[in-house]
Amino acid sequence: MSSTKECASSAKELYGRWLDELWAGKPVANDLVSEDFVGHWPDHEVHGPDELNAIVDKTRSMLTDLQFVIDVEPFVERDMLAARWIGTGATPDGPKRFTGNDILRIADGRVVEYWTGTSTG
Repeated sequence: MSSTKECASSAKELYGRWLDELWAGKPVANDLVSEDFVGHWPDHEVHGPDELNAIVDKTRSMLTDLQFVIDVEPFVERDMLAARWIGTGATPDGPKRFTGNDILRIADGRVVEYWTGTSTG
């Protein structure tokens, strides 16, 4: 049986890949999320890895040079991880900066459910 510390470390590694690989446009959703993944965005839900890849692609098409940095280090409690990030990118109107909070539920080494809240500023 894995220790709590090992589980937290694995969850943080998974979240690192979520930000650094998935949101960089790499096709890794199938590796990171379960087939029955549900993502809860403020105005819609995303189901499964294919829809997740589609929302990432859509976001990246609206914001070039999209990057995320962790603002508040992830913390893990049982099967949940929470973190705060800062995103930057560019649109034809100029640079954009936005912030967000993520909550992920993790099972068997994959994200099974995800909640996010974002704001500009």
